[in-house]
Parts: sequence; structure tokens; C-alpha cells
Amino acid sequence: MALSEPNTWMSIREELLRRIHNRVWQPGDQIPHEADLADEFGCARTTVNRALRDLADSGLVIRKRRAGTRVALNPPQRATLTIPIIREEVQALGATYRHSLIARELGPLPPALHGAFPVARNEAVLFLKTVHFCDNRPFAYEERFINLTVVPSAGNEPFDKHSANEWLVHNAPYTHGDLSFFAVSADGTMANTLDTGVGAALFAMERITWTGDDPITHVKLVYAPGYRMRTRI
Repeated sequence: MALSEPNTWMSIREELLRRIHNRVWQPGDQIPHEADLADEFGCARTTVNRALRDLADSGLVIRKRRAGTRVALNPPQRATLTIPIIREEVQALGATYRHSLIARELGPLPPALHGAFPVARNEAVLFLKTVHFCDNRPFAYEERFINLTVVPSAGNEPFDKHSANEWLVHNAPYTHGDLSFFAVSADGTMANTLDTGVGAALFAMERITWTGDDPITHVKLVYAPGYRMRTRI
């Protein structure tokens, strides 16, 4: 079957995913061998292997050496999360949005982040601090590192008119990401930034997005009291 876009591992993954969702391949079915799929899509076997590995990592297929690949009988049920554009979140509340860029620096990644955000130690990353507002009240505080090796054009962006959050969603497509959610107690600086009391419980998240094996951005967001995250399952 010819694909509507170049036969990258991502486009092949999407076609294989379509066949699984449309029950072309039923749960428990063995799917064609890598070599047969490579012949069908007119690509290298390694490209098919990369697509299948991604599906296996998602739990949608089960791969066993010498036994081939089968559609999972009981695929994991996952919540669907998208990266929200904070401006749209605020406007959906019927409020006015603005943001304030309070720091923009080039420099090395802090050593503590190298394990999670693997950029070369001699590479400069772009560091941003931003406060997002909802009707002139603090909505969220953001600290972000951008890998300029992957997104070099970000180095030319002032991020004063459009936030890095919104710019990256539109200009740096990602293949996958890592998320963590946690609570923090506001210290004096955070209490002042988010206009709340010292010790207030705040919702926070850290997110890393990737394109293939290359990290795009690492962001930490801390929200003002009252924030709720919603998703679908």
C-alpha cells in the first residue's frame, strides 16, 4: 500500500496503527514479517523495525524473538494528553491572556538535568522564564530549556509577543514525551510570583518532548491555586 507521505518510520507507524484500530488486524493476530512490510512500503527493514518498536513500547503489539509480532490481546488503556496552549486555556475561561518574559539566557544545561534531558555538555541551550496571566492575575509560572541543536530557529525568537509554549507547539513537532505531575509548597519567591501565600499547595508538572531520539524542550510549570487539569480516557 502506498502511503500519502514519505515512508518514514512515523508514517509507517500511523498506517500500522490504522490497521490495528480498524481491525484489519484483530487482537491476537500475527502481523506480517518486517521483510514483507518493508517490501510493501518500499523502505528499509530498519524503518519498519523502528515503527514496530514504537508500537511495542505503547503496548499495542507484542514482539517475541522467532515468534514474530502480534496485535496485543489486551492493549493498555491510556489517557489522551495533548500539550495545551496556555493562551487558549485562559481564553476558554472567557478571560484575557498575556504573558511576561522575565528571563532569556543562553548557557549550558544545569548538570542535574543531563540525565533526563540529554544534550551535549558543551552545547548552549536557551533558558526562559515566563509568567502567564489570566485577566492580569498570575496563572502559571514556567521555566523552560530549549535544545537549539534540534530547534535552531528558537534562538532567533524573542518570545515576547508569542510565548515559547505556543511557538513550540506550532514549530517543533514532537513524536513523544515524558510527563510528571507533583505538588509543591510555595516558597517566598513563588508565592510572590503567583500572588499566593507562602506554603500554599501548588500543582506542578515537568514535561520533556522528543523528536525521535532527540530532546526538544524541558519545561517546568507551576500553576496558581485553583488550577485543574482535564483529559479524556
